Amino acid sequence: MPKQVDYESRRRRIAEAVCLLADEHGLEKVSIRDVAARAQVSVGAVQRCFRSRDEMLLFAVDHVGERITERVRNRLAASPDQSAAAALEHAAAEIALLRKEHRAEARIWLAFVAQAALSESLAGPLRTSYAALQNLVVRLITEATESGSVGEGVASPSPQYAAGTLLALADGLTSHVLIGHLTAEEAEAVLHAHLSGIWERLGIARPRKAV
Repeated sequence: MPKQVDYESRRRRIAEAVCLLADEHGLEKVSIRDVAARAQVSVGAVQRCFRSRDEMLLFAVDHVGERITERVRNRLAASPDQSAAAALEHAAAEIALLRKEHRAEARIWLAFVAQAALSESLAGPLRTSYAALQNLVVRLITEATESGSVGEGVASPSPQYAAGTLLALADGLTSHVLIGHLTAEEAEAVLHAHLSGIWERLGIARPRKAV
């Protein structure tokens, strides 16, 4: 009988090879031939999974975005009884990719962001990934708002605005840590201070640091 090929598993293996090469040499140096060699498959096998280099890169950026989002969801699911405020602290720490073990992932993500500034085909999937993360953050902020008691005359930020600001801050902190302008600990302190300001306005007890 012909050997059955798990194409989805192979596509993910190829995406991992793309990420490794992008981290080592930059996204612009990633070729189908080099990806095939790193994934230990033939060039033909890569071409059967992806019709072009652009399609391969699109799948890879989706793969990285899904991995980050899934890790955030898994961390939240691991502590279902925590407050929404504490859950958001954990989620923000994951999104910012500040941990040492996520440093390569942070470099890969920013490489895709830089390339997407010049390529609409890459920008679209990145917007989808950011939208998924923002929806998750909006939900947590909304839950925290509903559990808080905003003081009279105090205008609380809308969940959408607060979520967008938090994601922008997380991205900025990722960059600052990668270039050595901030240490991971300093970036974590900035992130925690930002969230503490939101909790103070909402009248919510300040959770302890997530990281």
